[in-house]
Amino acid sequence: PATFRDLSKPMGAQDGHRLHMFLKRFKEWEHEAQFDTPAYHYGTHYSSAMIVCSFLVRLEPFAQHFLKLQGGHFDLADRMFHSVRDTWLSASRNNMADLRELIPEFFYLPDFLTNHNRFHLGRKQNGTVLGDVELPPWAKGSAREFIRVHREALESDWVSAHLHQWIDLVFGHKQRGPAAREAHNLFHHLFYEGNVDINSISDPLRKTAVIGFINNFGQIPEQLFKKPHPVRKAFLQWSIHRPYGTVYPAARLFFHHLDNLVPSAQLAPRPQHPHPVGQIRVVGDKDTLYSVPHNMALIPDQGGKFIAWGFVDGSVRLGSSSSASADAGGGGGERMVCMLEGAPDIAAATLPSSKLLFTGGNTGVVTAWALNLAPTDEGKTYLRVVRQLYGHTGPVTCLACSPAYHVAVSGGGGGGRDASVLVWDTNRLLLVRQLPRHFAPIDVVHVNNVTGDMVTTCGAHMYVWGVNGEPVAHVNSALIHGGGGGGRHAACAQAITCVATSEVNEWHTENVVLTGSSDGVVRMWSVEMLQTRLEPPDTHHLPSPPAAAAVEGSETCLDDGPGRPHPPPLSKAYSMDSLDEAAAAAAAAFSES
Repeated sequence: PATFRDLSKPMGAQDGHRLHMFLKRFKEWEHEAQFDTPAYHYGTHYSSAMIVCSFLVRLEPFAQHFLKLQGGHFDLADRMFHSVRDTWLSASRNNMADLRELIPEFFYLPDFLTNHNRFHLGRKQNGTVLGDVELPPWAKGSAREFIRVHREALESDWVSAHLHQWIDLVFGHKQRGPAAREAHNLFHHLFYEGNVDINSISDPLRKTAVIGFINNFGQIPEQLFKKPHPVRKAFLQWSIHRPYGTVYPAARLFFHHLDNLVPSAQLAPRPQHPHPVGQIRVVGDKDTLYSVPHNMALIPDQGGKFIAWGFVDGSVRLGSSSSASADAGGGGGERMVCMLEGAPDIAAATLPSSKLLFTGGNTGVVTAWALNLAPTDEGKTYLRVVRQLYGHTGPVTCLACSPAYHVAVSGGGGGGRDASVLVWDTNRLLLVRQLPRHFAPIDVVHVNNVTGDMVTTCGAHMYVWGVNGEPVAHVNSALIHGGGGGGRHAACAQAITCVATSEVNEWHTENVVLTGSSDGVVRMWSVEMLQTRLEPPDTHHLPSPPAAAAVEGSETCLDDGPGRPHPPPLSKAYSMDSLDEAAAAAAAAFSES
């Protein structure tokens, strides 16, 4: 907190010397009382189209908007957004015309800090070529880590205790009037909503000038509060929020107390499925547990309703189960609601909502289906094909989706060039991107609904990708838990068969990735940003990024712990470590039970 900005003061008042210059100019203007322009502290605004576009200039479509505002070319390199430190010093101390506030992207979008589009942004007078934004040392050279730590600071108890003071300045009672003057927060009168009636200006030149002034310099938002805003109630250090409102402190999360993790006696008498379990979900306020075999998928927000496939007649069936377990043979307490005969071959399915279904099979086609559970005018529940999505050159082996990010992810099989992972837009039903090809058929794909991170596995290898497809981390679980030997046999014995991720607050490093393997062990992994020495990448086991997207220093590595020396070179990377031996033993005991 000692390094945080003073939220009780506007950006123009952060530095005492610069504030003195503003106050001096204010008094001079007040004494002159020129024309109909009231005295003000600041003649520039803290938010405008140019400010937003200058921050987001490395992303489309903001780069094109910036070029339009600049007459078709980028600004001088020394005036471009290129350094977090220099921008802070300019806005808080050095530049009388710079009062910029941060935009929301500083707290959730690392992509705007990297020049993935390889724009030629120019060269500064000292010879520095502009590319990625220069980050503070605590970011460890990673835009992803910068956003995570920055968001963690925003969500801290200190900010929670002082954020109301900033709200008073921007939206509250200190926005205008005597309170604004006392807080040194008065701007040019044209910045304020309702101060000027554009339609009453008869002079066309003056009218054009006023409109241009407002468009170019920005406008202060509508005043929402006339009284001081109350202080936000600070939570515990951090907590997890369930969808229906329950709050759990982080200390109660299971992966903080793995030594207490034991099989539940309540689940012991449950009937077993005749086939491997494909999905487990906790539903409703009463935490009802539903589990279905690998040829079924539970429909979101519909209790025990499910989609089933893989029958001899090639049908797709919509069913409903009243029990905590349902099986495809009809002995689990379920009933069929409708059936579609002659459906295409289906090997995997996922449902982002109760109205949309994605399926994939041996043909390599991902099919989007419209699902209607409520009876239509004809009194029928229906399931119909909306669009077929083409991109895989081999069978589709697995599917996953994220309702929060409106994406579906499909994994391909067949080995070699066919082992692809495609990301689809579930709203437009279009291909968004293809992840770098893996060395073997994809076994599992998973999407974290909070961060948007994607997890893919093939054999014992697990890869973590950012929401926009950038590689985050990679681990070969057979090398860690297989004793380092055994080669391909060890990898086969520990092939990852399922993946889940904890979805606590995304800025915390205490989230975990959970994997279940064919050796019967549940493993829990942490993903942590560190600076370590990287081994040369294994080109057989690592997917190769496309040449156009190759970025120096973007390789990821596995930190094998203190028992293994790290060869050079030195670089920044994300590491995936399994939890300690006690945690692994507890997880193994749980899985074996």
